[in-house]
Amino acid sequence: VNLEGAVVVKITHTGAQTYLAQIIRLVQEAQKTRSRIQDLADRAALMLTIIAIVGGLLTFTAWLIAGFDPLFSLERMVTVMVITCPHALGLAIPLVVAVSTALSAQNGLLIRDRRAFERARNVEVVVFDKTGTLTEGRFGVTDIIPLKGWNNDDVLALAASLEMNSEHPIARGIVEKAREMNVKLYDVSEFKAIPGKGVRGVINGRNVEIVGPGYLREKVITIRDERVEEAQKQGKTTVFVLVDNEVVGAIALADVIRSESIDAIRELKKMGIHCVMLTGDNKITAYRVAEQLGIDEVFAEVLPHEKVEVIKQLQRRGKIVAMVGDGVNDAPALIQADIGIAIGAGTDIAVESADIILVRNDPRDVVSIIKLARITYKKMKENLLWATSYNMMAIPIAAGALYSYGILLPPAVGAILMSISTVIVAINARIFPSKL
Repeated sequence: VNLEGAVVVKITHTGAQTYLAQIIRLVQEAQKTRSRIQDLADRAALMLTIIAIVGGLLTFTAWLIAGFDPLFSLERMVTVMVITCPHALGLAIPLVVAVSTALSAQNGLLIRDRRAFERARNVEVVVFDKTGTLTEGRFGVTDIIPLKGWNNDDVLALAASLEMNSEHPIARGIVEKAREMNVKLYDVSEFKAIPGKGVRGVINGRNVEIVGPGYLREKVITIRDERVEEAQKQGKTTVFVLVDNEVVGAIALADVIRSESIDAIRELKKMGIHCVMLTGDNKITAYRVAEQLGIDEVFAEVLPHEKVEVIKQLQRRGKIVAMVGDGVNDAPALIQADIGIAIGAGTDIAVESADIILVRNDPRDVVSIIKLARITYKKMKENLLWATSYNMMAIPIAAGALYSYGILLPPAVGAILMSISTVIVAINARIFPSKL
């Protein structure tokens, strides 16, 4: 509510460029895309059409030769052609495609390439980019290590008071931790950033500095503490709190792992899918994250242009590979993979390079897309099997094979039976799990 000031609104996208319009377009494109099974259904429909015509003519001729009048023979021919009509077959696949695409959009799974979506049911390896996909891409405090008689709250209060003035990701992580623990902050004067090293200021008349290990080496300050060494061995980023040039504590931070990532990896492994993590981070950090998540294989210290080679290496093992990423550096790998999956909140170029877009930043949606692909394929097969087997079984009855038992189907009954098969196919296409 703005009563007195002026508001300036900058329009960045209009009409067809808006987010909603792009989602609608992606859904429409996916629904228009022909699937491989649709091609098979079309061929089966053509065959059934030929069978209907040929079967009808043969039925008419057979009854005439048997000595029945032309009207009776014509009635048998019409019944055969009506009951053999590939009506259900024509709807079997498009109905499933329409329903599954709409369902995927409702669940935040946007399919850009229908054929890639079909391949998703056979995925054997899922490769995750680490930062921004499995992790939140922000630093969180994991350890507060007080030294020389100081306590956790004192060390965190000093650090957060200084870092309140900084926009660095590490600074934001420390301030967030202080807010979470309701730590009271101090007033800071003479704040100054030390380029590439840390920050300093005056708190309660004492000089306070928050610096990295490089600054300590430069000043020849040595820290002997097993807790600090252990944090550094785990690949955590460690900063030190100095008061009047004396180290009073250390704070260890790490890229925050998404809680959803653990669930996603666990579910994928239950499905028999090999989980791989791809990152430019050092091996210590990469393996620490992989251990927490239960990742099967890790490629660490990978340069941006080397990500494509990792995907190729996995494909050379004869595996169907899905790549999940969100950054500009991930785009070539997304294209190289059999199925490219982009996190929707990622960069435009990553989204444009992907076959499937996850609107939410939730790795569990990778599980959902594979499950949906498997269910969709199952529905297609069921509809295809029903539509063809139903017609093939009905032809002899329509032709009068049970005439000697007093069973004869008039054309109207044949039309009803044909309609029933269509209704069954339509109902089956609509029955999808309410939750993926």
